Amino acid sequence: MPRQTKGDADLPGHDSFLDIVANMVGILIILVMVVGVRVKNSPLPAAIAAKATEPEKCLLDEALAEEQALRSDVLKVAEQVRDIEQETITRHANRELLARTVAAWQYKLRSHRQKSDAASRQAFDLGRAVSGAKSRLEGLDRDRWRVEAEANAPVIVQSYPTPLSETVDDDEIHFRLLGGRIAYIPLEDLVDRLKSSAKRQAHKLLSQPELTDTVGPIEGFRMRYTMVRQELPREEQLRTGRTGTYARLQRWMLVPVSGQLGEMVDEALAQRSRFRGILSGYRPDQTTITIWTYEDDFSSCRKLKKELYLLGFDTAARPLPAGTPISGSPEGSRSAAQ
Repeated sequence: MPRQTKGDADLPGHDSFLDIVANMVGILIILVMVVGVRVKNSPLPAAIAAKATEPEKCLLDEALAEEQALRSDVLKVAEQVRDIEQETITRHANRELLARTVAAWQYKLRSHRQKSDAASRQAFDLGRAVSGAKSRLEGLDRDRWRVEAEANAPVIVQSYPTPLSETVDDDEIHFRLLGGRIAYIPLEDLVDRLKSSAKRQAHKLLSQPELTDTVGPIEGFRMRYTMVRQELPREEQLRTGRTGTYARLQRWMLVPVSGQLGEMVDEALAQRSRFRGILSGYRPDQTTITIWTYEDDFSSCRKLKKELYLLGFDTAARPLPAGTPISGSPEGSRSAAQ
């Protein structure tokens, strides 16, 4: 029985049909052999006919005719079997040829697809590169137009006083600038409350070396302070002959109750803002504005200083590192106004 090739896997098989045909041929051959053996071993027809009666002769003639017909049928079947085998061989060869043709076309199709995919990827990459180049060209054109517009724009010179700083000795108002919001700090009121609280609790320093407490809030700010017990200086003891201790403020720190205190800078510079309302209660020639600010708000601070200069106020900026609270101590420095 012929074996299937690799290309036969995709085509209808005739193996079962060939098995059936082979079985039939085998059976017919066996029958032919049986009949031949019987004929060979049987008496000669002529001798049998000579001794046979008339009815037996008729039966013998029928048997001979049947045997002759059977022999003819066997020969025809054998001829048909040879034709079928030849047809099977031919079709098997055609199937192998067809399988090889299909495999060749499949290979060509895969190669064509691979080439098409590579061409598509190359076209996509090229289109993306062209799009990026167009975007960069448009950006360069916009930059060129902006530079040309700035070059042709009139130059406005603004004059401000020379930034010479002087220590603040007159009235001072404090503001905090954080996250683009300007908030009023009632520092004097908080200090007054600190003094009252410290006087009430100074006796606690007789039994402990340090005291921390909080006052407020006022305008959204609390003040946390620390008092310590301090020995009289040696020089003071020698000069006055007295010994003992006294309470001394070590440090204070502002604690906001919210991160959204105050107004946005643009709102504060508008008419009837809270910021302008506070400024209206002070004389510009006798008041300095101190702004505690952080690095991210330097541009907003310059905008505020410009407006305060136009209003006649001296300003002092106190820059702080990011995340550092507003604090002070008796050893701290005073603001320097410009």
